[in-house]
Amino acid sequence: MTEKNQLYKKKIVKHLYFSNMLSCADLSDKIHKSLPVTTKMLGKLIEEGWVTETGFAASTGGRRAVMYSLKPDVLYVVSVAMDQLITRIAILNMQNSQVTETEVFELPLPKNPKALSTLTDKIDEVITRSGIPRNKFAGVGIGMPGFVDALQGVNYTFLEPEQGTLTQFISSKIKLPVFIDNDSRLIALAELMFGAARGKKNAMVINVGWGVGLGMILNGELFRGHNGFAGEFSHIPLFLNNKLCSCGKSGCLETETSLLVVIEKANKGLKEGKISLLKELSVEHAEQAFQEIISAAGKGDKFAVEILSQSGYNIGRGVAILIHLLNPEVVILSGRGSSAGKIWQAPIQQALNEHCIPRLASNTEIEISSLGHQAEITGAAALVMENFEKSDFRKEHSHSMHK
Repeated sequence: MTEKNQLYKKKIVKHLYFSNMLSCADLSDKIHKSLPVTTKMLGKLIEEGWVTETGFAASTGGRRAVMYSLKPDVLYVVSVAMDQLITRIAILNMQNSQVTETEVFELPLPKNPKALSTLTDKIDEVITRSGIPRNKFAGVGIGMPGFVDALQGVNYTFLEPEQGTLTQFISSKIKLPVFIDNDSRLIALAELMFGAARGKKNAMVINVGWGVGLGMILNGELFRGHNGFAGEFSHIPLFLNNKLCSCGKSGCLETETSLLVVIEKANKGLKEGKISLLKELSVEHAEQAFQEIISAAGKGDKFAVEILSQSGYNIGRGVAILIHLLNPEVVILSGRGSSAGKIWQAPIQQALNEHCIPRLASNTEIEISSLGHQAEITGAAALVMENFEKSDFRKEHSHSMHK
């Protein structure tokens, strides 16, 4: 098979992954090849066991088109979702379903010279333990905080290898293609491909976590900026609070909105004698502490709702700036913090009422992600498949796709 046809077959696999089901005509449009050529390549993929017929399209009055999907177990992706404190690793199939339990472990990134070797060893361990042969993996996708240059494979904030790039270091150890991007951008990619931003032209995806990240979808595509650093929402200087931010500046949005700030405010209030279902919370076990606040708020705890609402209002002030600059169709709250659900919506809307030009604000919807905390896992897998046609994941393995 020619290299060109090989590329078009990879494109078919990629489009079927993102769309789940497509007809031959749909695929012909997407890969920009004639219907006879697409039919021939699709036939090859069926023969080789990659693709299967999955019924007929809904009737539009004429003959119903046959629909095609990828077989779930034909390929797998290792998906890694990192934040500054916790890392999660999962293996997903071509239907975006997890085939292993998520490996969750504490991995602090700041001032941790062992973080990269720990991460690499864990990824290798998860792959080995799965029992899936390495030549069945399309690659490893990793979402991580920090200034990430996805094209160069470098994180300028965390996980610096002694030599080479970050992706080269991990790939050389685990013998698979590795792709990285900023965690908030991958959450936006997940929302664009599979979540609340699907079919939207312009959307802002707020990643509420230990910082407050932003992924931007402009003209239907993920926007990464000139060097891949677009979306540093956390570091908009909004407050005159003299609080030092993790970036080294003071008064950033993050200093009044991050989930770590929510935990700190909860502890401060409890020490001052606030009545609440909450007991003193451990910042060292931030994940558990935040879930306790969510749980208390869900039970109607006034103090828990109050501190979440304060954070939501301040996020809303930042969102007002985004609306004035970019006029998005929708603002989606995603990531870990979206588990607070509708508690965020009212205070964000209040901030928009106070700080936004009504004509602009009235055309922007505020939505809570349906993907939630799973968004980064989904986005990291999508990153691998986004690069699938360019990757040489089968270089060392003979496989039917190369026949």
